[in-house]
Order: sequence, then C-alpha cells, then structure tokens
Amino acid sequence: MSIKNTVTTVLISAATTLGVIFTTNKMHSNNPNLQDAFTAPANYKYAGLTNGGIPDATDFTSAAQSAIPTVVHIKTKTTPKLANNNLPRQKSPFSDLFGDDDLFNQFFGNGGQQRMLPQMASGSGVIISEDGYIVTNNHVVQGADEVTVTLSNRKTYTAKVIGADPSYDLAVIKVDTKNLPFMLYGNSDDVRIGQWVLAIGYPLTLDATITAGIVSAKARTLGLNKDKSGDRSMAVESFIQTDAAVNQGNSGGALINTQGQLIGINSAIASPTGYYSGYSYAIPVNIVRKVINDLIKYGNVQRGFLGARFVDPNNLSDDQKKKENIPLTADGIYITETTSNGAAATAGIKKGDILRKIEGVDISTGSELQEQLSRYKPGDKVNVTYERDGKPVTVQVTLKNNAGNFDIVKADAVVDKLGAELVTLDAKKAREYGLEGGVVVKKIRDGVINNQTRMRDGFVIVKANGKAVRSLDDLRAAIGTSNQVTVEGIYPGYDEIFQYPLQLEE
Repeated sequence: MSIKNTVTTVLISAATTLGVIFTTNKMHSNNPNLQDAFTAPANYKYAGLTNGGIPDATDFTSAAQSAIPTVVHIKTKTTPKLANNNLPRQKSPFSDLFGDDDLFNQFFGNGGQQRMLPQMASGSGVIISEDGYIVTNNHVVQGADEVTVTLSNRKTYTAKVIGADPSYDLAVIKVDTKNLPFMLYGNSDDVRIGQWVLAIGYPLTLDATITAGIVSAKARTLGLNKDKSGDRSMAVESFIQTDAAVNQGNSGGALINTQGQLIGINSAIASPTGYYSGYSYAIPVNIVRKVINDLIKYGNVQRGFLGARFVDPNNLSDDQKKKENIPLTADGIYITETTSNGAAATAGIKKGDILRKIEGVDISTGSELQEQLSRYKPGDKVNVTYERDGKPVTVQVTLKNNAGNFDIVKADAVVDKLGAELVTLDAKKAREYGLEGGVVVKKIRDGVINNQTRMRDGFVIVKANGKAVRSLDDLRAAIGTSNQVTVEGIYPGYDEIFQYPLQLEE
C-alpha cells in the first residue's frame, strides 16, 4: 500500500472515530444514562447522598462502645408456694395446740404437699440514670421474689422493683449505687423504616451481645400485652419491628440507633420455635420515657383517654363496613361510640367522625392512636383533627382518666396490700366452672394473703364481704375502705366453698 493510501485510510478512520464520539455524546446529552451524574430523588433524602455520591459504610463501633456498659443482665428468683396435690384444706383445727400447721404436718403428714424448687429466669435491662434506675420488661421481673443485676463489668447488685405495668410490658427497677454509666434517650418518632439499628442484651445466658439489623416496620400490634386484670382491650402495643437478632434473655434490653441512643426496649420475637427466626419487636422509647417517669413519680401510669370506641376500617371487609354503617372509603380511625362524660364527647366529637391526627401526627391505625395517646396524662390538652361529612375539623380535647375525670390515678393500694397477682376470670373458664365470673388469685406474694391464710395459687374469689365478685373491679368495690374483708371462693376441680378472713390494717 502506498504512503498516500495509508495516510488517506488513517484520516478516514480518525474522522469516523471523531464522528462516532460526537454522535454518541450528542445522544447521551439528549438521553442521559439513568445512573450517571444523577440528582438524588426525593425518596433518598434521608440516605445522605449527594449528587453522584456514595455514602461511607456505617461503622457501629462507637455506638456499641457507648451503649454496652449501660445494658445489664437481670436474674430473677421466684419461690413457689407449697402445692397440695389433694383436696385443698383450711387451717387445721389442731393448729392452736401445735402452734402451726407445719408442725402438725411433721407428725401427721402434709396431705400430699411437695416442696418445689425456686424458679430462676433472666433477662436484660437498660440503665437510664447515674443513681441506678433501670428500665426492663414487666414480664422479666413479674412475680419475682429476688432480682439481681449484673453490670457489663461483672459487678452485681440486688435490685428493688419500683413499679411495673403489664399493659405496656414495662417495669422500672433500682439498684443502690451511684455514678453508673447510663444510656441517652433518642427519639422514636425519628426512626425510619430501613435505618440501621442495634440490639443489645444478654441472650441465652451469654455475656453482653450486640446484633445489627434494620427497621422493617413501625406501629406493629401483636396482641401480647394484657392489663392487670388480664384484659387485652386496655393494653398498649405499637412495636418497632426489626430484623436484628433477638433471643430469649434479650427481653428488656436496648434497641439503639447508630449514635448509641436508646430508641426502644426489646420485648418480643416472632418465632415458631421460641428462638430468633426473622423478626423482633421493641417498645418505642417515647412510650418508655412516659411510662417510666410515671411509675417513678406516681407508682402508676397516668393515661389520658379520649372516651371513645373506634375501629380501624383497614381491618374490615366491605361487608363488615356495610354492617357497621362505615363508609367504604373511610381511611383513618372511625369513631363508633363516645361516652357521655368522656373527653371526646365534651369536645364535640361524635359517632361517625373519622379521626385523622393527634397533635399534628397522622393517625391511620389503632396502634398509632394508642402510641400517641400514651404520651399524655389526664388534664393534658391535645389538638385532635377529624373528618365529618368530608370536611376536616380540628378541636382541642382535654384528656381524662378512665373514670372520666382529671384526677391522678393512684396505685392500687388495696390489691397491692393483698400481695397477690389478681386477674379477672376468663369468661370461658367461668362457664367451665359453672360460675358467673370471679377473680383468680394467680400468684401469691408477700402480703396479707400470704401472712394470714393458707390460700393457694389458683383460688377463685366469687364473693367479698358477702357481695358477688365477677371481676377485679367488683372486688375493689366490695373491699372499698374496709379494714376487714372475708373472701369466699373455690379451687377449680373441687366442690367445697372456702372462706378466708383478712385483716387489712397494718
């Protein structure tokens, strides 16, 4: 090939190449690549991305180092009362001669009683003050006779239960020491689905363990919590759902953000085996703060009530909506009834209104409503937005307690003095026992019953001072301000009626 031809070929190739480059660039300028030089879309505004930028990998070490010293291992010991395998009996008529039934039993036998070994359990807790206040789950310390706390540095203390509320599954305990490390509160309202979180606790009797995951849902309801009477209707559940690994023993431990702040108290797992298999659930810290402060200050949680019954239309079929006269397009919390002296009725809210917001926070599920209301106490004023006839209305509602007034709700002193876990008898069980109702003495602790009687766990109270008892409220009303009370009832499986006189004065 001649030099002339060669030069011509090179020039043509160069021109072609330049043309291709020009044309390609022109096409890309008109049709840019979807992932080149992009501006982050609105749904990435929380991800920290800048134009064309990629965030650094998250480092959890600082959060872990800050939080681990504030999470404790809680161990409990519960000593069961002596159980009788035969027919329950009242105090022996010979006890005045022998001084004590136990001495009588040493000579003549104990009717089948067997001494049971103490039951041991463990969980976790989070130090929330330098002087030793610790938050944990109610189910971790419920019924415990002894509670011990071991810090991450292996120092151990005896703890006292300051207060607990099964409706929230929260409890506060205290150790007598100073200058403890404690965890800072975060803000569970700021928690976003998809964000990294860490779970810290003492699972499976291991030392302090930390796991990581993301928030996969908020405001979950599982139907686990019950109030002191065993009723689920008064329970509060609005769990943060994560896929951070949580196992037995993690209960009461911390769910934290990547800044090391407390955003939840781990409470439950969703598992067919009892071990972690995908999801865990934590109580939002904004609920925790209110409950713990109330338990410390008042001994009881101060709950603000709307005084209204409601349904979540999202949980109903079209047929169910038609049956309840609920609009098929209803989106929000549909008010089905208001109490005459309740906060909602006083503010003008009525049946058929669709509740949309509490203090500007959108409400679309029952659990979201519970979460917002649980932050307020009787007497607090909140702005409530609802829809009526297709138009939004905002009113100020002054919340009341469950009795319909603004009084501080005191701890249940009478029931506490009895020294027992009392629950309203389940309706199905009542029919099975041939009763109209009653109160089950589920667990006897230190107190009047233990000190003055031979009552056994499982006793069903059906009368108090001659008045019928069908619920825990009936029992409270029957006792009233009396210094003495005689309770009557049965042991399931036996026909005898037993009476136990109780002296309530110190």
